[in-house]
Amino acid sequence: MAKITKAVARTRLADVPQEEKQFWCCNGSVLKSLAELKLALEQMSEETFCYHSSQTKSDFSNWVKDVIGDEMLAKDLSTSKTRAQAAKAVVDRILWLKNVK
Repeated sequence: MAKITKAVARTRLADVPQEEKQFWCCNGSVLKSLAELKLALEQMSEETFCYHSSQTKSDFSNWVKDVIGDEMLAKDLSTSKTRAQAAKAVVDRILWLKNVK
């Protein structure tokens, strides 16, 4: 696995730069960072989570991979079966990114 630099970690933790790259949840909330995704996953209904993450959809995973650029977290999100698992994956990744030297 390639080493992530501190600059790359900061970019992944930052807000996405353009409005059209934000994640629009079916419940009306708009997310522009991993921190906001973490909060959303902790607070959203199971209905909202299932709408965006199911056997046929991987909206959170796709957004993290395509917009945030974090393939490892995207993989973890794609295999998360529950909202709690997805939230934990995001929390763990944020903590890891904050500690990149």
